[in-house]
Order: sequence, then structure tokens, then C-alpha cells
Amino acid sequence: MELFSEWLWKQEYWLPPGITWEDMAQIQGSACPLPRDLLVTLPLAVGFIALRHAFERVAAVPLSRLLGVRDKLRLRVPPAPSLEAFYIRHSRQPTLVTMPKQHSPLFLYCLCGLTQKQVQIWFRHRRNQDRPSNTKKFCEASWRFVFYLVSFTAGLASLIDTPWFWDQKECWRGYPQQAVEKVHYWYYLTELGFYWSLLLCVSVDVKRKDFKEQIIHHFATIVLLGFSYCANYVRVGTLVMLVHDSSDFLLESAKMFNYAGWKKTCDVLFIVFAVVFLVTRLVIFPSKIISTTLILSMEVFEPFVGYYFFNALLLVLQALHVFWAWLILRMAYKFLFLGKLEKDERSDDDESEEDEDEGGEEEEQTPWRKRRIVLDSKLAMMTSSCVLNNLANQRANVCSTTPKAR
Repeated sequence: MELFSEWLWKQEYWLPPGITWEDMAQIQGSACPLPRDLLVTLPLAVGFIALRHAFERVAAVPLSRLLGVRDKLRLRVPPAPSLEAFYIRHSRQPTLVTMPKQHSPLFLYCLCGLTQKQVQIWFRHRRNQDRPSNTKKFCEASWRFVFYLVSFTAGLASLIDTPWFWDQKECWRGYPQQAVEKVHYWYYLTELGFYWSLLLCVSVDVKRKDFKEQIIHHFATIVLLGFSYCANYVRVGTLVMLVHDSSDFLLESAKMFNYAGWKKTCDVLFIVFAVVFLVTRLVIFPSKIISTTLILSMEVFEPFVGYYFFNALLLVLQALHVFWAWLILRMAYKFLFLGKLEKDERSDDDESEEDEDEGGEEEEQTPWRKRRIVLDSKLAMMTSSCVLNNLANQRANVCSTTPKAR
């Protein structure tokens, strides 16, 4: 363990040539960046999770009712043990062709005594039951909105008077022996603790279309912030956080009004978000931040391992920015040429929302289709019970006798 620690904290990895950890310990200022400070982010993450839970119950849920957030009414599926087992163990889609014979769609139809259409309806409504409600999505968006807004406001207030906010060359004046102000110390660790909380809660949050990209983004952000703090890239790191927070709270506010059904307000906020995102992520971030870390920093020190690692992480973030910008531009195209602004393609859809749009909404809006579904469900329950009672003795004749019984 000691050998691994010595290898991990070699000064050649973290510091420019000619600088040692002893030199870093002599920094004069209100705070000196030390690797052990990162341990504070773990209890901060736990605190954020607890605070989020309290916020959603005390503030977010009442706010959702005040703004008129409504959850869709979803029908409960009739009991079907064989379909439920298939749904849980194998797949959420009942039409897979590459599966064992005993779990093929034809076998499921015969085993349950249902038609193909009835099985498809059962699976569709079973998937609907697992979809998160609008209230849950509103609560998540409102929590992130509050944090990003507070973080951006506090970060801007703490950085607007600093020299490196206006001239990025100041990020490297005296590097790496730069003192870290207390406000920037807490700004850094609070942001890092928040991203730890997002990563820890990713399994219980709403799963969206860009789920994998979000995981990569959270992981790259945590590694980037942790490494940059230890290597005292704090000045440029604060700029990276400020650029990201500047558009994130606009996106979350647009989501909140989308779930509340305020379409015009949502459209306006999303357009503002798209403009700010494209300017900050595709113009300011590469031209002001990546350029200073790649080029301007070389005027102060020679390249070292940390230099390449830090810039590689920044390029990973920039690649994600390009991916999300493409989704936003595609939405802008639909808005300009089709005359409507559809759902946020960046991260606002759960992974199976299209299935519900195709079949669920129309069925929920027409009473006669509701009655037909209820009738089909009752018929399926009656048929299923009859088939299951005789299955042990008549398995070979189930497929031929069930249609006649119906």
C-alpha cells in the first residue's frame, strides 16, 4: 500500500518540473490545496442527498402542485405470473426473436391464453407502471435548478473581481505556488460534493436517453475537479465550473415548466438555454479555457504528466458538449422549420417515452378505448385462469382450445 501511495503521489505526475510537494507546502495564503481536503467531499455528498430528499418533500412537491403538474393515469395490468417473470428476468420487450424456446412470444401467447395484441397491451401498460411520474421528474429538475442557480450566482460573485476572470493569463502567474482563497476552496469542494451526489443517485434517478453520456460527464467532472485541485489548477477550474453552471440552471427551469404544462414559458426558456449553451460550450469554453490550458500555460512551465491528463479530460468534456449541441441544433431545426418545439432531446426523455406517446396517450384520452382495454383485461384474466388450471393435463392442446373457449 505504501509503495502504491508513493507511486501515485509522485511529484512528477502532479507538479511541473522543478517543483516539489515541499514547495507547495510553503504557499502563503488563506488555504493551501492538499489532497486530503478531497475527503471532505464525501460527507458533503451524503449531506446533499439528505438535503435533496428534504427539499423534494418540503418544497418541490408543493411547488409542483402550485404550478399544476399532473401525473398521467396509468392502468394497472392484470395478474399474469408468466408474463411478469419474463418481464423481470429477460426483457421489457415481448417481441424478441433471439430467446430460448420456452420464452418465445408464441409460447407466451399459448401459456397465458392471450392473443398477440393482448400480450403487447399487457407489456405496454406494465412498462408504463415503471415509468417515473411527472412529479418525480419535476422534483429532480427543481433540485438541480436550485443548486445550479445558487452555485452560478455564488461563483460569479466570487470570481468577477479576480484578475483571471478577465485575463486568462493570470491563471498561470506564479503557478503552481498560488494561494487559494477560502471562498474558492469551498466553491470547489461544494461543487465536487454535488457531482458525487449525482453519481451516487444515478441508479434511482430518471433514466434518460443520454444516460451513458451523463455517467461519463459526471465521472470526468469528478476526476477533473479532484485532479485539478491536487495539482492547484484551481483558478482555471473555477472558470470551468462557472461556464458549465451558466446554462445548466436554464435547462432545468425549462424542464420544470415543461412538466407543469407551461409550454410557451418552456419554449422561451429552452431557446435562451440553447443560445447560452452554444455560446459558452462551443465558443467560450474552447477559445478561452482550453486554449489557455493548452497554449498559454506553456509560457510558464514545461509539459508534465498532469498537463496532458488535465487537457485530455477537458477535451472529453468538449466532445460531450459537441454531442449535446448536435441534439440542441436538431431541436432548433424542428422548431424553425416544423413550427413546434418538441421534447428536450439532450436529456429530458426517459428511455421509453416514445412507446407511451404512440399507444398510451391516445388510449388514455378516449373513453371507449379505456372500456375496451378493461374488457380485454378481464377476458384475459378469465382465460388465463382457465388455461392455468388445465395446463398440467392439456398443455399440448392449449393453443388450439383457447380461441374456441374465448
